[in-house]
Amino acid sequence: MGQDQTKQQIEKGLHLYQSNQTEKALRVWMRVLEKSADPAGRFRVLGCLITAHAEMGRYKDMLKFAVVQIDTARELEDPDYLTESYLNLARSNEKLCEFQKTISYCKTCLNMQGTTVSLQLNGQVSLSMGNAFLGLSIFQKALECFEKALRYAHNNDDKMLECRVCCSLGNFYAQIKESMKIALQHGDRPLQALCLLCFADIHRNRKDVQTAFPRYDSSMSIMTEIGNRLGLIQVLLGVTKCWMIQKELDKALESIEKAQELAEGLGNKLGLLKLHCLCERIYRTKGQQRELRDHVVKFHECVEEMELYCGMCGESIGEKNNQLQALPCSHFFHLKCLQANGTRGCPNCRRLSVKPGYV
Repeated sequence: MGQDQTKQQIEKGLHLYQSNQTEKALRVWMRVLEKSADPAGRFRVLGCLITAHAEMGRYKDMLKFAVVQIDTARELEDPDYLTESYLNLARSNEKLCEFQKTISYCKTCLNMQGTTVSLQLNGQVSLSMGNAFLGLSIFQKALECFEKALRYAHNNDDKMLECRVCCSLGNFYAQIKESMKIALQHGDRPLQALCLLCFADIHRNRKDVQTAFPRYDSSMSIMTEIGNRLGLIQVLLGVTKCWMIQKELDKALESIEKAQELAEGLGNKLGLLKLHCLCERIYRTKGQQRELRDHVVKFHECVEEMELYCGMCGESIGEKNNQLQALPCSHFFHLKCLQANGTRGCPNCRRLSVKPGYV
């Protein structure tokens, strides 16, 4: 079966599927898979089969076709195809409750060096990863992933993704309520504080600031009582973002000042980096160029102290979705830089006259 005929048969199957003639559509697509010699067509028909089996709840079959699609994507040698196929593999494992595998495949997706097509899938990748973290009851990481997915949905006006994220947040909310109930029964104050923080973050993400504030206050009260200063920084970051949503920039700066004092006392560089990033946004909005420059400089100082930059090209790590390589010596580089320079040893270690690590 050639390229044109493959395309026609795929469209025929789609028409049948949209007309609720699911079994007929599946038979058409399976014939295409068996007879087509066009790799791109085979990749597309596998995508149709994966979606159909997902919607029917046949998750083992979904996984089987996702594995075949990975092999087809490798044959095509296209990063966009690879990203999509790894996403389908992640989603298949998520449905089968193989959460650790899901997280691993999602991380592979995020590290793929594809084009803008791949970047458009990052919202779905973040959603799948969030669902996996939720399945493992790692609530804070789950919420961070859902926040990212929701940002992708809003930035790309993707209503379907937004709907799916909201459904996951509903499930997240239900699990947090259950955790809160257990924490209250057992008098577990640290867990109560964490649950309240998660509740507040959920309401903030829904732009329901008035509901978020009292939960942040309750969480802050318990964090203060138990002496969790790192938790207090997280609470104050959330409060700052609430004030920014309400355009109360001076109040946001007051919260940042409190958080900064705590972060400096703890030596928490990641917290300081996040705070300088928020200050940068606030002073850019206020048009205060001197203060803006000051926090840009401090932000980059934090990046340098944490070594969050590539030792070869000098660019920040994590600012864009780039594939990274960690060497045994613990230094990170952009994979493309190591490949372009044909370097096996660690450039940072050589500069420091330390025995280099090897890939």
